Amino acid sequence: MEILSLQNARVKAWAQLQEKKHRDKQNKYVIEGIHLVQEALLSGVDIECVAYDYEQGIPHELKQMQDTIGVEWIGVTQAIISKVSHTSTPQPVFAVVRKEKMTWNHLEKDKLVIVLDGLQDPGNVGTIIRSADASGAGGVVLGKGCADLYNPKTLRSTMGSLFHIPVVEGDLTDILPQARESGARLVTTSLEGKTTAYHYDFTGSCWLVIGSEGSGVSPEVAALVDDAIIIPMPGKAESLNAAMAASVLLFEALRQREFKTN
Repeated sequence: MEILSLQNARVKAWAQLQEKKHRDKQNKYVIEGIHLVQEALLSGVDIECVAYDYEQGIPHELKQMQDTIGVEWIGVTQAIISKVSHTSTPQPVFAVVRKEKMTWNHLEKDKLVIVLDGLQDPGNVGTIIRSADASGAGGVVLGKGCADLYNPKTLRSTMGSLFHIPVVEGDLTDILPQARESGARLVTTSLEGKTTAYHYDFTGSCWLVIGSEGSGVSPEVAALVDDAIIIPMPGKAESLNAAMAASVLLFEALRQREFKTN
């Protein structure tokens, strides 16, 4: 199938997905580029269609996936790709994906779960999802005030990890008490923390709360947390950004769980 007109109704609907209100209304989002589309196809997420530059044809990396059940493949013009794309130099393929509602039950609660409280930078949110995936975490929880999970910058920063790990959106004042009731310890970082990240026990059910870049964890969430830890920084830098701090802690938790020496 081919769509060659910028005035086509589907093209207009796809282009609207650059905005959050339309992503919410249509319950869909766009992913761009060969890597993200390939990861989505391999992960079996609910893809409505894959659109590719009809002059170049389907990228060879994706050709063997053409038989994926339920996925429509559509040849389009470069002008259509530019209209739908969020980047200034669009890649020759994008996909429209239906949102999948993740809930509390999708989280692997016996592993480390990372919780983001008001983290507004989409690059940081996406990078943390990628680090959580890489370190084998049990899931990511996005509280209110976080960057939209389906923002194009967030999606690009996950590098496909969004399709590998459960990401739940919700109200932390509801979710965190449930986590504690189910036996999880809630821990966050603080400059006033008495325990270093390397002396804290990350084994067992543990939920790690990361606050916003500017103001840290909100007071209502801080009131729910059990422990505060600090990342030692003997150098002269005042702090790490949220994604770097989260990554340090995720991999320390991995070390304790999988690589602890006797």
